[in-house]
Amino acid sequence: MAIFIDGSNLYHALEENCSRTDLNFPKFAHKLLQGRQLLRSCCYNILQDSRHKPQACGQQQKFLTILHNTSYLEVKFGRAAIRKSVAVENGVDIMLPTDLLQLPWKDLYDTRILVSGDAYFACFEANQSKDLLEMSDFMIELAPDFFEGIWANN
Repeated sequence: MAIFIDGSNLYHALEENCSRTDLNFPKFAHKLLQGRQLLRSCCYNILQDSRHKPQACGQQQKFLTILHNTSYLEVKFGRAAIRKSVAVENGVDIMLPTDLLQLPWKDLYDTRILVSGDAYFACFEANQSKDLLEMSDFMIELAPDFFEGIWANN
């Protein structure tokens, strides 16, 4: 199995729904896999600009440190673009689906898990994509109680 994580959306969804972001990624992956073997995980993100958002940058660095210290997890970065004086992700929405399609084409795994928090994919109930749910074989709802026991300090 392979796990693909839209890191920025997961981070903000965790913050909004659970009031914390210190997720223990190996425990998170283990819970998602439900006993199946993990081939690899990829987490897609952008780097916050320390000049414009120093506090957000510091919080993101803590999150990224956890990611970088997780075995079998590759972190891939898009870039931030400024649109109407607001920083937005650029490239992540292309990298993630490209990997979702490219890796099974190479016959590297047979099942993939997509973790995201925006309307293009699915994550927390408040922002699930109906189109993705219709195409998915199975859905794991990431409600706050899903994360009990899998925080970094547990």
